Amino acid sequence: MFAVILAGGKGSRLGSLTKSIPKPMVKIGGKPIIWHLLKILNSNGINDFIICLGYKGNVIKNYLKKQKYNWNIQCLDTGQDTLTAKRIFLVKDYIKSDKFLMTYGDGLANIDLKKLYNLHCKKKKIATVTAVSPIPRFGSLQIKKNNVTKFNEKIKDNKNLINGGFFILDKKIFNVINLNKNVMWEQEPMKILTKKKQLTAYFHKSFWHPMDTERDQKYLNELSMKKKVPWKVW
Repeated sequence: MFAVILAGGKGSRLGSLTKSIPKPMVKIGGKPIIWHLLKILNSNGINDFIICLGYKGNVIKNYLKKQKYNWNIQCLDTGQDTLTAKRIFLVKDYIKSDKFLMTYGDGLANIDLKKLYNLHCKKKKIATVTAVSPIPRFGSLQIKKNNVTKFNEKIKDNKNLINGGFFILDKKIFNVINLNKNVMWEQEPMKILTKKKQLTAYFHKSFWHPMDTERDQKYLNELSMKKKVPWKVW
């Protein structure tokens, strides 16, 4: 199975970290986050990768050229201002498997992709999204008559799940949805799939964390120093 990795964004919320390098090259534990992601996917049996490049794409391309792993990687320039749905469309002819994984170049998880894939095949939908609990940022308050009756520090919300960024897609998606338009995958295409009842969800209840901000990068770096790195499945 092929894996398509969207790695073309500017990562503006990472501030100074992405002034000279693209977001997927920001380091976690001394290695770019895209390295960690490739290791996760490869440990799940994936060896064919298509990297959708954009902002400072040559930095990613040059880095991957130097890696001495048995990875089959195609780095394709999909434009600096291209949105996520169109990036997928632009590499469709390079995908040689009927089903493919699609993910972003900025999120880590100890996900079991075989379970994700098996669920996708069982449900027979065009797309399967990985659903995760949102990262708790703030403590929650319970208030009665202006008095705080209960305070909970950063509790995970297991009811309102969010997109965890790991998808299995059938290649026939290109015949069902117009991905040629320059739109975000997370907006119009996912809404159309939902309306057509062609989007199913795989619940991942273990470790998952994005790298959207400098705070996220600092947190992931701290985790990388632990004896048991939570996303390390290799």
